[in-house]
Amino acid sequence: MELKGKNAIVTGAARGIGRGIALKLAEAGANVALVDLGNPRDPALTYNLAAHGDLASAVDEVKSRGVKAAPILADVTRLADCERMAAEVAKALGSIDILVNNAGIIAAGPVAEFSEEAWDRVMAVNAKGPFLCAKAAIPHLMRNQEGAIINIASIAGKTARRGLSAYSASKFAVMALTQALAEELGPANIRVNAVCPGLLRTAMWTDVLNQYLGKAMRGNAESPFDKTVGSACYLRREQTPADIGEAVVYLARADNVTGTSLVVAGGAEVH
Repeated sequence: MELKGKNAIVTGAARGIGRGIALKLAEAGANVALVDLGNPRDPALTYNLAAHGDLASAVDEVKSRGVKAAPILADVTRLADCERMAAEVAKALGSIDILVNNAGIIAAGPVAEFSEEAWDRVMAVNAKGPFLCAKAAIPHLMRNQEGAIINIASIAGKTARRGLSAYSASKFAVMALTQALAEELGPANIRVNAVCPGLLRTAMWTDVLNQYLGKAMRGNAESPFDKTVGSACYLRREQTPADIGEAVVYLARADNVTGTSLVVAGGAEVH
């Protein structure tokens, strides 16, 4: 699918991976609706999410690539918000051709100490969110008889790790949703794939995993990310939001690829 002039939705687009995806789609010529919650505080989490200012600056960056950009505030865990999001995108940009389900959160800790509230919130955003966004976007995609849904999973959705039970379970669910949707939507020429990011220096690592692993390693909170990259990645380098954006652009274009997952992890995950 040629991306120039196509219209894409990217959830969780205000910063990090979502912002990188939005920019790469824009560089490929697609117009982008950047969706985010716009509320940094979540009582179930130990770190702040993106704020209004992050979304506004991301929109400006996308526009600087010479395409249209629309900011949309929405909670992906609420069907009414997702349906409004789809309707606003169709009105602002004219149609929906690509949906990138990127919005995600993390919480870390052993199961015996993990709160029910944190488990439910992680599953709601990471697993229910892609389901609701797809449900809202599919009627628009079906009108075109062409399109792509790209779900952002994780290498934690390939191999689970201690302390990441909720996050891993949610990303395994994303992989299952991807496969089921690929079969459902294939006859309508809508392709559904997943990207599994590896080790990126985003808020999930800097604000959550570094602290959790730092305590587990009995070291300082700054070193776990670099240690993990150095030991786990064959290429001995971290991944970036731009790397994930390039993978999304490939899957949006690849007309005969569906139901698959593309790992972007520098060799940190090979199965």
